[in-house]
Formats: sequence, C-alpha cells, structure tokens
Amino acid sequence: MLIDSRERRRAPKETPMSIPVADRIASLGGYAFAEVDKLVQNLRDQGAAVIDFGVGDPRAPTPQLVRDAASAAMARHATSGYPSYIGSLDFRTACAEWVGRRFGVKVDPATHVTATIGSKEAVFHAPLAFVDPGDTVISPDPGYPPYVRGTTFAGGVNYRYPLRASNDYLPDLGAIPDDVLTRAKVLWLCYPNSPTGAVANLDFYREAARFCRERDILLCSDEAYSELYFGADAPVSALETGLDNVLTFFSMSKRSAMTGWRCGYVVGDAEAIAAYRKLKTNIDSGTPNFVQEAAVAALADEEHVEAMRADYRVKRDLICDAFVATGLPECRPAATIYVWQKVPDGVSAEDFAKRLLDPAIALVATPGTWLSSDREDDPAAGHIRLALVPTIADCEEAARRIRLL
Repeated sequence: MLIDSRERRRAPKETPMSIPVADRIASLGGYAFAEVDKLVQNLRDQGAAVIDFGVGDPRAPTPQLVRDAASAAMARHATSGYPSYIGSLDFRTACAEWVGRRFGVKVDPATHVTATIGSKEAVFHAPLAFVDPGDTVISPDPGYPPYVRGTTFAGGVNYRYPLRASNDYLPDLGAIPDDVLTRAKVLWLCYPNSPTGAVANLDFYREAARFCRERDILLCSDEAYSELYFGADAPVSALETGLDNVLTFFSMSKRSAMTGWRCGYVVGDAEAIAAYRKLKTNIDSGTPNFVQEAAVAALADEEHVEAMRADYRVKRDLICDAFVATGLPECRPAATIYVWQKVPDGVSAEDFAKRLLDPAIALVATPGTWLSSDREDDPAAGHIRLALVPTIADCEEAARRIRLL
C-alpha cells in the first residue's frame, strides 16, 4: 500500500532524535545553589519543619519605601517601552552619588556607571567583554560560582587562588605563577567576602590595584556585600585606589532585600565600562524603568540598611553562639550575611551538612566544598556556609536545634 507523502512526513521516527547539546553545557555539574533547593524540597516532602540557611536570598520584605517608589513608577512608565540598555541617567546619577557619599570617590554617571540585571548576570557576562579563548581569569577559591562559569562560557581558562584563614582569607598574589599572570586578563576579588565573611583594608586594595596595573590585568571587585558589616568601620572599596583598570560590581539584592527585582550596577574605568556597555547592548534590553526608580529610592535611604544590619547581627550571634556551645570553634564573621563555620575535626563538610539535614534538626546549610574546586588541600574542606536569611524567630529555633547536636 502506498503512503501519501504528507502522511509519511507525519509518521514518527523509529529512533528518537538526539538533541545536540553544547560541550559548555554538557560539561557542567549542578549549580550549587540549585542543588541546595533540591535538598530543601526533599526535606519538606518528608514533612520536616525546614529552616533553610542554604541560599543567600533574604526573606525580609523589600522596604516599603522601595515598593512605593516602584508602584508610582509603574504608572508613569505604563507605555514607556524598552528601558535604556545602560540604565537611565537618573539611576546612574543615583549610583554615582551614592558611591561619592559612601567611598568619597567622584564618578561620572555618563562614563563610569552602567546598570545591570543584578550582579549574577553582571559577573557571569563580564569575561565575554574582556577575555578571548585561552586567556586566563583569576578568581577566589572558594568563591561565587559565576566567576568560574562565566569564564568557561567565554572560552577562558580558570585559575583559582586559595582563601585560607592563615592569611585572613586574602589572596597571596605573589604565589600566583608567572605563566598564569602572562595569560591573565581579569583578577576577581570579593570583599566583604562570600563565603568567609572576611573584609579587606585599603592597603590590600592598593597593593592589588598596583599588582594588576603593572601587568595589564583588569581588577574586578565584587562588592555586593559592602553594606552588610558588623564592625564600627564600614568596608572600603577598590574604587578608592582610583578608577584606572578597576571595575566594581554592586547589587541592590542584599543591601535592600531586592533579590527578586534584579537590579545592580558596575562602576569604574571609563574604557572598561564602554566595552561592558557594548556587550550588554547585545545581550539584554536593560533593567525595567520602574525597578530602576525603586532602586533610586533605595539608594537615597540608609535607615532600612541600618535596620537590616542590626537584624543580621542578632541572627549571626544566635547561630554562632549555638555552634560554640556545641564545642565548635568561634567563626563569627566580620561582614556579609554568611557564617563560614568550621566543622568537627575528622568530619567532612558534606557529612556535617547531612547531619544537619536529619529531619529532627532539619537545617539546610551549604557544604563549603560545593563552592570550591577539587584541588588538593581544598581551603573549603571542613567548612559549611550558612546564609543568615531566615527570620530572627527561625534563627532562635535553629539555635535551639544546633545545641542538640
């Protein structure tokens, strides 16, 4: 029997088609914080009363003044179309003025500032603007996964420097091999540091900036946690060494509990900003205008930031005191929303995190090794990271459960 050609086209193939997947995707393991989400869901499926310290996503409501500004802006921009690729002048001016107030650095919103869709995409995409295949990007170990994965997607080579308590969680720049430095295009710093909570002083930044300028390496400073600190002195910025050959990455997410709004900005060297703007113009269509206006309101207010710092201090002390009560070492961070807790000797980070996942305890933490490489003498071995994002009441309950360990 003859089959009509149209029917032949509709007939299913005997063997399903194999979807071609790019090597850059096929080679990836799970994203650390997506894996944490799976653990949380598994516990909840078992009926456990989970307290989740896994992902750094603040549970506090976005401040009312920010939501009010967004609501008013939605009405004004009801038919406004696409936003500016690089951010409105009002937003960039607010960013520049905040940098001036906070760090005493004068920046021009026309040439030194560009908007980003939060800091994750900003960090991930940055190598595409500055790195050719085979070039090296130097980043911390442990550290934020997009430093490494953004480099991989750009065709670059990753070199990771260890962050160790013995060096106050600062890089030993002199230990980076010469053959790495000759190929290096970007050096990432992150202070206040995720995950260790360490801070860097101005002398360190000056040395790092000098080190990079002498070698034509772009210094990229991730300062997403600059406003979440617990000491009397506010953290300093790489911008205070001068704008030449420096880019700093800021986010509204942690400072103003705006993780879901996806709003950030990059400040620094005018030539580097121009290259980064050219990249972003080809990747996305900008941060929504109403979000930018909400961020302008947030940047103009420090009271809500001070209140959040106070809350994080309470939560930090609750959790750290509880771990100390079990006999673990004091690991109270100087800054950020993270506790980088040393686990008992002879116990791996993964096993201790699993112990916390017992349904009777039901606390979710991230093994430090999920944020590090597979190097020998892994600096993250024997540590877990807890993000202080549950409520104070939940942290009180978590502290009670920790003391049962």
